[in-house]
Amino acid sequence: MRPLKWRQREEQYRRERAEFFEAVKRLDRRSFLRIAGMTAAMAAAKSTLPPHSFQLVDVVLADGGEKPAFRFAYMADTHLYERKLNERFIRAAIRAVEDINRLKPRPDFVLLGGDLAQMGRRTELELGKQILSELKVPVKMVVGEHDWYLDMGEAWRELFGPVNYSFDHKGVHFIALMSVQEKDFWTARQMTPEERMRTVAQLDSPIQSRFEVGEANREWLRQDLARVPKETPIIIMTHAPLYKYYRPWNFWIEDAEEVQALLFPFKSVTVLHAHTHQLVTHRIKNIHFHGMLATSWPWPYAPEGLPKLTVKMNRVDPFNELDGLGYGALDVYRTGYADAHYYLWRRDPITVAKAYLESWGKEAIPPAPEFPSY
Repeated sequence: MRPLKWRQREEQYRRERAEFFEAVKRLDRRSFLRIAGMTAAMAAAKSTLPPHSFQLVDVVLADGGEKPAFRFAYMADTHLYERKLNERFIRAAIRAVEDINRLKPRPDFVLLGGDLAQMGRRTELELGKQILSELKVPVKMVVGEHDWYLDMGEAWRELFGPVNYSFDHKGVHFIALMSVQEKDFWTARQMTPEERMRTVAQLDSPIQSRFEVGEANREWLRQDLARVPKETPIIIMTHAPLYKYYRPWNFWIEDAEEVQALLFPFKSVTVLHAHTHQLVTHRIKNIHFHGMLATSWPWPYAPEGLPKLTVKMNRVDPFNELDGLGYGALDVYRTGYADAHYYLWRRDPITVAKAYLESWGKEAIPPAPEFPSY
């Protein structure tokens, strides 16, 4: 039994959160963003609020308009262990699901951006499916390397279906693309599935190859895009970023240029990726990339290769398990540009504005971090 003061704090938190969500139901979009920023600032001074780390994505299609055509929610990098090994990541994922379910109006769907599991075990994936089944809207899945390399995707395909797929939703073409293929480094070394999974999970292992989309998946993408009009807005959902960031950590796609070449003919392309566990913003010609926050833990920024348009968040306190996590809102426009709002726990909000991307970092410059990265 927990001490009385802890039970009282938990009861107070549940009561305050219920009152907060009742109030949110009555807010318009502008008021929601303002209140969200105030809540993040309050969290900086008050440590009773736990993280949930999901992001709302508003897709605005009307030229010059602000009213979104639709909204979806985004979660990623839950890294679930079996319950007997780690409860914290499970609680974070459950809280994100609970808070998404409280949103009014509800999002059209939820996107899980990969690394649902930590070591790719069926029990971890089944636990993730059970948690996500509590969502009151459809769920779209993207596979990550932690979900794949124990059994090479056997359990994933059985539980969640194909890794490459697309769908059209209210004028936008969505594409889920496998981005964590590796060349075979395990057969010649006679690795067990567990050894292969541990090697890939290590990320900086010198014996593993780098990620790639791969020839077969690129061909699938080519065929899918062949039926899409060039004026149609495209949102691509991947786990690893579709560009080259930092090779030693496998924040990297070997065939990135070949994939990007398939996307250059389209007027508007937005790529939402996970994997890096940090705020990352990048633009290559007509393609706009946004790294999304994790529910589990934040990564430090790499020592080199960070995209120039990225606005770093302050370095993370390694002794504070909540630091560097948070939630956010992303307004995606027909042009492919976006206004990205990040509300990080115990920190001031950060906005990476559409004008900042349009001007290649010359206008609407967000504040620089107060402390350097590690």
